[in-house]
Amino acid sequence: MNQKEMIERAKTHLEKLLKDQFSRIEKMNETKDFVDYKKLDKIVIGIVGGDGIGPFITAEAQKILEFLLQDEVKNGKVTFRVIEGLTIENRADQRKAIPDDVLEELKQCHVILKGPTTTPRAGDPWPNIESANVAMRKELDLFANVRPVKVPEQGIDWTFYRENTEGAYALGSDGIHVNDDLALDFTVTTQEGSYRIIKAAFDYASKNKINKVTVVTKANVVKATDGKFLDVARQVAEEYPDVEWDDWYIDIMTAKLVDEKRRTQFKVMVLPNLYGDILTDEAAEFQGGVGTAGSANIGKQYAMFEAIHGSAPRMVDEGRAQYADPSSIIRGASMLLDHIGYQEKAKNLQMALDICGQFEKKIALTGRDDGANGAEYAEYIMNTLSDPNLEEKWTSFL
Repeated sequence: MNQKEMIERAKTHLEKLLKDQFSRIEKMNETKDFVDYKKLDKIVIGIVGGDGIGPFITAEAQKILEFLLQDEVKNGKVTFRVIEGLTIENRADQRKAIPDDVLEELKQCHVILKGPTTTPRAGDPWPNIESANVAMRKELDLFANVRPVKVPEQGIDWTFYRENTEGAYALGSDGIHVNDDLALDFTVTTQEGSYRIIKAAFDYASKNKINKVTVVTKANVVKATDGKFLDVARQVAEEYPDVEWDDWYIDIMTAKLVDEKRRTQFKVMVLPNLYGDILTDEAAEFQGGVGTAGSANIGKQYAMFEAIHGSAPRMVDEGRAQYADPSSIIRGASMLLDHIGYQEKAKNLQMALDICGQFEKKIALTGRDDGANGAEYAEYIMNTLSDPNLEEKWTSFL
């Protein structure tokens, strides 16, 4: 193939990507209102184990949700729906990030608690299928990835709003090898996609009287897409005169999170997709690592809650999956409770997690048989939740 033919092939590839993005923009503009969970006769919570350690830790989070929502289950307000089939084996067999039957089941739920899933990479024995997480965010239009990180004794109280459906990840499987010397990947930023995530961050800050939003980009170098994200932030900021805001570049922002004098000044941060992934993993280390942080993926019609770590297949191969730390997905379960209107139950679960994982630590999770297993840790959390003096106990550690 000569150079002219390679350029024509690349142009055809790009044309298809552009048409797909224009179609996505049309769909974004179709859905205007968020689900009002208070008006639903029944809330359906989907439970998706995923693969690797996913089914092990998700089962423990499900136990805790059922414990906290036992009255709602009895009176028919809440029901749980266990969804199988999002394993790497099934996805690889069907050559799809999310098999069609699994996707239809997901769409029958209002909110989803999802365990980690394996994403194939170069050299793996699996076909080159898209990340199940990325596919779910796109299929259900889960545009806001919300990740809180709190370390009270260090004055850290951060909430990250990561754009979830655009940026480098949106087209991560759609790059092109032009020839052996040249490969191209793509990133995408839209007006509506940027507006809705930035507005969500400002809205959260305003409603919770936090009064500070930090916009993170690399707009000085990535001028078109990151520049657009920052321009939209300026537009949104005009709608919230009560909220102070500033902007930082991603490289210096990673440094300032470890700056003891500066880091407590950050409150709500909003970022494009890739930067949000990187910065939230760094931030989670302050709380005890990615195994302790939960994540919400919010859309107007659906919402999905998960752990922020991977599927850890090595733990399964070594027979240690039952010792995996379920804290991250349990924090995701707490965010799920808050999202569907059970704020008090969510608050109690967060306090119990802090007591068990950061303060009291009566039993330890080591990931091996010299520590507690996930079931024992979930029992510890439920016992802590049953303490009538839970909030007083939590406050005493601060």
